[in-house]
Amino acid sequence: MSGSNSQEYISHHLHFLQVDLRDFSVVDSVKVVPADKPAFDQCLTTQSHEECLKTVQTAKCKLNDLGSGECFAALPEKGGESSIVNPYTLNLDSLGLTVILGFIFLLLFRYASKKTTSGVPSKLQCFLEIVVEFVQGTVTSIFKRKSKLIAPLSLTVFVWIFLMNLMDLLPIDLLPEIAKFMGVPYFRVVPSADVNVTLSMAVCVFLLIFVFAFRNIGVGGFLKSITLHPFHHWAFIPVNFMLESVSLLAKPVSLGLRLFGNMYAGEMIFILIALIPLWYTQWVLNVPWALFHILVITLQAFIFMVLTIVYLSMVSDEE
Repeated sequence: MSGSNSQEYISHHLHFLQVDLRDFSVVDSVKVVPADKPAFDQCLTTQSHEECLKTVQTAKCKLNDLGSGECFAALPEKGGESSIVNPYTLNLDSLGLTVILGFIFLLLFRYASKKTTSGVPSKLQCFLEIVVEFVQGTVTSIFKRKSKLIAPLSLTVFVWIFLMNLMDLLPIDLLPEIAKFMGVPYFRVVPSADVNVTLSMAVCVFLLIFVFAFRNIGVGGFLKSITLHPFHHWAFIPVNFMLESVSLLAKPVSLGLRLFGNMYAGEMIFILIALIPLWYTQWVLNVPWALFHILVITLQAFIFMVLTIVYLSMVSDEE
């Protein structure tokens, strides 16, 4: 594969299905104006759609055009990787898959819980029971206070992030090609490789820090924890506040970026392996990396869960 084609392939796989909320257009996607459709169809008989799009007049592809087969990817010449954070765009693929995987998690556990009162437990029930007991044991060993929220929260964080990470093990071209066939120009399949998703989850944990702190040690206790620590003297209140504020704000940033960085790197390696022209070489590299990546996706879900429990336990401690 040539250098330009390789760059285009990478850029296409790193591009989110983004919708500009200002005019509900699909970012870096165009459609042929009705007057030029006959000329465009004629051009497609001899050239690729990328070349044919240069010879006809195009317009922005709108949200309601998705699935019609009229939208085509139109990556900018300087590279088509999506901007990491843009307040005017919404990543439909990441958001949609995150919601779908959340419903799968709920339905899976609901199905297993409904079957627990009848007959011999199935393999699925036994596996989910192991997961629940593992999470419960982790919570008990870290969080010493009584809370009805911390265990369900930890289970949700662990399983939901694991399912998002698990999408990285699907063949890199499977869902994007299906989406392209259905008239969707871009589609990324790993929600946790989207920094918007990981930072959103981290911000939710950050907000829960204040909820747990106010509930367990009160507003006064929380203010003391950030003004009288680590130097327990009133003269050091400004220094303590600055140090503790930086430490507090660093928690969601490190929590979100750690998960994003690991999953983005894993996704990139799968994309680079797919660029190898020899299919048997791809298998030789893909299988070992996929087996190793099973450990990575599980470990990243576990780390996010443990850090969530640790942060909430720290602000709930009266000491």
